[in-house]
Amino acid sequence: MSNTEREVHDAARRAKDAAADLAPMSRADKDEALAAVADALVAEAASIVAANAEDLDRARAAGETEAYLDRLALTEERVSAVADAVRAVADLPDPVGEVVFGSTLPNGLELRQIRVPLGVVGIIYEGRPNVTADAAALCLKSGNAALLRGSSSAYSSNTRIVEVIRGALEKTGVPADAVQLVPGSGRDSAQALMSARGLVDVLIPRGGANLIQAVVRDSTVPVIETGAGNCHVYIDEHADLDKAVAIAVNAKAQRVSVCNAAETLLVHEGIADRFLPRFLREIGDLGVTVHGDDRVRAVDDRAVPATEDDWATEYLSMDLAVKVVGTLDEAMAHIRAYSTGHTEAIVTDSQAAARRFTSRVDSAAVMVNASTRFTDGGEFGFGAEIGISTQKLHARGPMGLREMTSTKYIVTGDGQVR
Repeated sequence: MSNTEREVHDAARRAKDAAADLAPMSRADKDEALAAVADALVAEAASIVAANAEDLDRARAAGETEAYLDRLALTEERVSAVADAVRAVADLPDPVGEVVFGSTLPNGLELRQIRVPLGVVGIIYEGRPNVTADAAALCLKSGNAALLRGSSSAYSSNTRIVEVIRGALEKTGVPADAVQLVPGSGRDSAQALMSARGLVDVLIPRGGANLIQAVVRDSTVPVIETGAGNCHVYIDEHADLDKAVAIAVNAKAQRVSVCNAAETLLVHEGIADRFLPRFLREIGDLGVTVHGDDRVRAVDDRAVPATEDDWATEYLSMDLAVKVVGTLDEAMAHIRAYSTGHTEAIVTDSQAAARRFTSRVDSAAVMVNASTRFTDGGEFGFGAEIGISTQKLHARGPMGLREMTSTKYIVTGDGQVR
């Protein structure tokens, strides 16, 4: 066993002990700890931003894109927003102990299924250091210990944020080892976390497709897969034109560097002549490069030719693939071929088209007359989220507090034997 693996596994053992102490804690104790964490983040905002500046300097020197820098950057306002998200988690109902199901069996045994923490949750994530506080808060509230392994690009930011969180926890009844940064910043530390089966109960990757695929492929720890977001918006022939333009522009351009931003726009040929000139003008004026088919390029000569790769690309940038389709079925077939199962949207005034779309499109979230940007734990009222699960086992969609629990059965008898 290498030194890195030994250090990571030792951290996991400490997390396991902390999880055992955290699991039975009352909501009041956990909420007090979260309030202390939020206050500490605000109080130490300047030091967190200073640490983040080190990460940004390295990223700029490495030639990273503006979209990447946006995901990485922290300001005092963003740190304050992170603290608000922690407080929002504290305000949410505690899922631990919730009775999912209960009955009395014919033999008199009382059966209850209740929510319990997952235990030790390892999280491997890229870029965005706000995930560090979000993940810690969700794990603490749901009674889980968090082993956090952010990207090396945000190492200074993540280190400082975890120091602040642990310092706050030390003043409460929650063990500080309930939140730990995984030792090391190289690939070997991630590999060590992925090999800690028996010490780590579940591993959640959050980031780009390459990271997620690597964790799913290499981990011996059970993985909850959070997927990349090749999200689609389909403009139906029965769409209201004003709604269609507003939704399509928002889904792409409101914030391009996030997984719920639209990457492909499909337009029914029956509305294309009315929709495309207005939409392409607005989206082009915002600086978005359109990768379009022949029909799209005929409307706006700023559009570049779309390739096969464009339909499968999660840009996370000021780029959008646009295609004109002949039917709703053609749109759904395109989505089946290229979607990552994250979020798809239809804009239509036809109830029949909406029903057909929602029943046949198989993604974690399907929107009707609303932007894909709403697929978010905060927007759904869950508070902060770990990520958007695109798999079908355990959890699907935004992973809030309930999704951070499992269940167990409590069986109470009065001497029954089988």
